[in-house]
Amino acid sequence: MKFNLSVVLLTLLLGTTPGIATANERPVVESFTFTPNEVELISANTTVAFELVVSHPSGIKNSNTQVNLSGPNGSTLAATLNRSDTPLNPSLTKVIFKGSLVIPQNIAAGAYTVTVNEVSNNPSAGYEYGTGTITTIKLRDLVGAESALLVRSSGDLNLNYDTFVGPTHNTTLGIAYNNPAIYNNNNPPIWKVGENYDPNKYYELRVPTLSLIVSSSTPTICSTDGKELKLIATGNCTFKVLTARTKDYILKESTQNVTITAARSKPELIIGTIANQTSKNLPKTIEIFRVYSPSGVYVLPTATTPTVCIASGFYVQIVGGGTCTLTYQSEATTSYLASDLYSVSFEVSRDPQTLAFSPTNNVNLSSRSLALAATASSGAGVIFSTTTPTICSLSGSTLNLLRAGNCTVTATQGGTATFAPVSATANIVIAGSTVVARNTITCIKGKSTKRVSGVNPKCPKGFKIKR
Repeated sequence: MKFNLSVVLLTLLLGTTPGIATANERPVVESFTFTPNEVELISANTTVAFELVVSHPSGIKNSNTQVNLSGPNGSTLAATLNRSDTPLNPSLTKVIFKGSLVIPQNIAAGAYTVTVNEVSNNPSAGYEYGTGTITTIKLRDLVGAESALLVRSSGDLNLNYDTFVGPTHNTTLGIAYNNPAIYNNNNPPIWKVGENYDPNKYYELRVPTLSLIVSSSTPTICSTDGKELKLIATGNCTFKVLTARTKDYILKESTQNVTITAARSKPELIIGTIANQTSKNLPKTIEIFRVYSPSGVYVLPTATTPTVCIASGFYVQIVGGGTCTLTYQSEATTSYLASDLYSVSFEVSRDPQTLAFSPTNNVNLSSRSLALAATASSGAGVIFSTTTPTICSLSGSTLNLLRAGNCTVTATQGGTATFAPVSATANIVIAGSTVVARNTITCIKGKSTKRVSGVNPKCPKGFKIKR
């Protein structure tokens, strides 16, 4: 007798005989609902109806189960849910349990968690599994009461929920923040005169529909506009961070007492000088002076002229000629403000160079153009320009002769890392006159023809050009 390998493996896993491919399974909670999911204690309609639907291929064992409600201050309620099939059929694969509960008017308002005791399958299947405790699905977006039965009193839910957590600067709280990249103790507030305290930086709001409010009971030391705390004098500052009471949430507040000390000062840095350098043997590195901040750490320079120099710690690498400029600024700390921006410069002199540029002094307009050539001692490229564009123009190194007159041309080498810029100017006299081309056209009018000559000939009135 041959067995399919997959069936044999399933047999070994499930402990069943070949031909039975049904695994042991738990009862399935198809739905659990209650209506209404929000009640008002002063209303006459305080009955809540519950319905649970559970299924299993072999049927359901339980004839009933229990729904449990737990709320604020240890409040609890319970009700029995009975099967709706009569007479009871243990083999019924889908069973409906129903029940109701009258909410007492003396119960505390709040959000009540609703659960149902587990339901088991019919043991005739050869095994018995339970659903585990049955919970509700999400019913609304109200943070802290998404799946609960809401019990209100005159519209107030009085939900006792941590609408915000913090502050981060209290490291003894041991709070797991939802966004630790923002809410951590790496950037504590500065409790000094002249600073501002924004509670949103140190308290994580857990209910986005609410806003953090800050109030002060020592307004001569720390005043507030409700959003930020302004530290205005030395002394003890007592303030509260809170979310206001709403129809849903109770008032939540956090009281803080801090000592405000004298304002941070702006430090002065002592900046040295750097001797001028030459451009020989570039690139080269020189050591420079040290700058200290009041907190005792080094202030390192930043080079603002990267084509001339590059700063690296206490050294500057010189890569070209020109002016090297370094800037210094100490960072703000809990004791000091950031310093002013200081700068120091030194010159890196470049070697002079020569430029050979001697075009012809005279040229005739009939030549139309003149090729220019110039050579710099550095070997770098040369560019040409003219200050007489109506007499001559340039196309790269070609001089275009436009009309008679004095043409002024300048050759320039803009300098290199080691050579200074250089230029030379030449005057070229352009002689001769422009030859004006004359044209002749044939004009016709009926059988009559006329020939017209000139620089820009036109046909007489009534004639047109013969094509």
